[in-house]
Formats: sequence, C-alpha cells, structure tokens
Amino acid sequence: MKHQKALNKVKEARARRVSSVVRSAKHRRLAVFRSNRGMYAQVIDDSKGTTLVAAVSTEIKTKGKKTDIAAAVGELIAKKALAAGITEVVFDRRSYRYHGRVKALADAARKGGLKF
Repeated sequence: MKHQKALNKVKEARARRVSSVVRSAKHRRLAVFRSNRGMYAQVIDDSKGTTLVAAVSTEIKTKGKKTDIAAAVGELIAKKALAAGITEVVFDRRSYRYHGRVKALADAARKGGLKF
C-alpha cells in the first residue's frame, strides 16, 4: 500500500511537470492515453475546448506487438492532422514516461509529418 502511494505521488509530480510545459504553449495539443488494451491519441484545441482529430488503436486492423500498434496510431493521427491542416502540436504525454508505446507513437507521428 505504501509503495503504491509513493508511485502515485511520482506520477502526479510528472503529470504536473508535463502539464506546466504543455499549458504554456500556444499550439494545439496532441494528447495520448494508454490503456492495457489500446492506444488513443487526439489533437485538441484548448482555446475552443474541442477535439479536432482523433485516432484509436481499434481503427487499425493489423495485429502484432503493442508498440507496433502504437506506431500505427501515430502514423494515423499524423495523416489525419495533416489532412485537417495541422502541422505543429505540443506533445502531452500526461503522467506516462516517454518510453515504449508512448515513444513509438510520438516517433511515428513525427515521421508522418507532425512537428513537436
């Protein structure tokens, strides 16, 4: 129980640190959510409070490793964002470490043409 509380404090501190950088930026935000089953990404305009573009791992029909699926979500969100005229975003990873699936999604979105 004590260990879990310590981990939660570390996650909260990381989320605050990332949030302070993301909120100070004037660009649209690429928010990432990672669950055990899937990967979700959306481009949000905070000034209007609307989601402009979204991509979910269930849209992708390929099977494989979770990191491969996350990379496919990154490519899909980049393709949709460029089609909507969005080229620059700020990467909002929330309390997730920039590692594994989150990194794969970000790298694929950069490769797809988005600028962070």
